[in-house]
Amino acid sequence: MKVYTLDEVIDKHIGKRGTPNREQFEYELEMSIISELIKEMRKKRKLTQGQLGKKIGVQKAQISKIENGEGNVTIGTVIRIFGALDARMVFDVKLNKKKRKRAA
Repeated sequence: MKVYTLDEVIDKHIGKRGTPNREQFEYELEMSIISELIKEMRKKRKLTQGQLGKKIGVQKAQISKIENGEGNVTIGTVIRIFGALDARMVFDVKLNKKKRKRAA
């Protein structure tokens, strides 16, 4: 029986890195993780969705949508939420290797 890595399975069934399907899959996965973190931290701080919304100036419905991964959320909103939760965010941004064009 052949064993496949997670990357091999994702490449085969979702698409290789850089393809539109793979980009959408990874975006949705990342947003799902962020949504769960927000929900978990809010509960640890013993805040309702309404209370958190009030702290950052949005309605309870917006917090609910964010926690359920519905719709788009801006990075600014995410930063405000983590700030209201007294949580620190750390970004790890890396540039992809740029392919060099060979001179003719």
